[in-house]
Amino acid sequence: MRFERSVAICILAALMAASGTVAASGFALIEQSASGLGNAYAGGAASAEDASTVFFNPAGMSRLPGKQVVIAVNAIQPSVKFSGTGTAAATPAGNLGGDAGSLAFVPNGYFTVELNPRTHIGVGVNAPFGLQTKYDAGWVGRFLAINSKIETINVNPSISYQVNDALSLGVGINFQHIHGELTSFAGGAGTASVTGNDSAWGYNLGALYEINPQTRIGVSYRSSISYNLSGGVTFSAVPALNGPVSLAIKTPDLFSLSFFHKLDDKWDVMADASLTGWSVFQQLTVMRLTALPPIPSVKENWKDTWRVSVGANHHYNEQWTARVGVAFDQTPTSDAFRTPRIPDGDRTWLALGGQYKPTKQGAVDFGYAHLFVNSVSVNQAQPGGNLVGTYNNSVDIVSVQYTHNF
Repeated sequence: MRFERSVAICILAALMAASGTVAASGFALIEQSASGLGNAYAGGAASAEDASTVFFNPAGMSRLPGKQVVIAVNAIQPSVKFSGTGTAAATPAGNLGGDAGSLAFVPNGYFTVELNPRTHIGVGVNAPFGLQTKYDAGWVGRFLAINSKIETINVNPSISYQVNDALSLGVGINFQHIHGELTSFAGGAGTASVTGNDSAWGYNLGALYEINPQTRIGVSYRSSISYNLSGGVTFSAVPALNGPVSLAIKTPDLFSLSFFHKLDDKWDVMADASLTGWSVFQQLTVMRLTALPPIPSVKENWKDTWRVSVGANHHYNEQWTARVGVAFDQTPTSDAFRTPRIPDGDRTWLALGGQYKPTKQGAVDFGYAHLFVNSVSVNQAQPGGNLVGTYNNSVDIVSVQYTHNF
């Protein structure tokens, strides 16, 4: 049935995750600090500059004396514009959905404590995945997507241990909650609305090795997390089709190798290479929990991706530091399987930022990045004819952070 096919895509996109047009590739959010944004997050697992290292590499807490708190907010504005053709019936001429990008605010918070010279503990609260997009209700692809919103919250207690003068190790656990909301048009069944929630556990590991006082290497690993989302689907015109659904999914794991080197009193350089295991998304199946008609499985066929970045800091004096960075981030999607909920493309980051220290205890970080996203095509079946066209996307990010040492 037409509406069943529409809601299948609706549920899969809403409950499993989100559009990569938010920031990082796929549906991940790498925006976990403002201090890292100015370097395009180059050297994230090796810099260990502040308490946000709880996310990037818990071993880095070994470099933070005393107690430290970090509070950051990231404003992410994607632009998502479709051009092409779609279902002709009952579609206003030229309604291509408008700009589907929606402004999202992603907060982060971290706290670390030095228990003794070798042992540190910390906790982070952040959002590793997310989405907020909205098309016009009557656009040509309304059977595939109208509104989409995904929110996650992750609580990440961690501990680090300094093995010797050169090597530190870290480990953390992650309690993560995901919530999804979405609507699409389902033909005679009216507007289909889907919600889903679940909570699950994961872990992260890290090591930091200091080659010499100027140079260090960091490695980190964040595990995938398995969810069994439970929620419901409702149809505005045919309530008899309403009912509960469930969906088993896994978020990708992430491995990062980072490098940091202090050239002199004025300059730092850093680099990073990260592999994300997006190939966990091959096929997704939504299960009806009642005897209503089943919802077809949808092939995703995502692939693992690399993200590489380089950056530099310039220390003007004890109070002011300037940052710059570039990165290239692969998309896990392909032309054959891309949908309007995930119109993801390879992207190139250009970032800059800085830090101001008004006192010895406090620091304010700020950063800006523009993401140039490659144009990508979409060709997906929907009632009345395929949605065929091209997406031209971009992303702007502004971040601010305050760090305080006790």
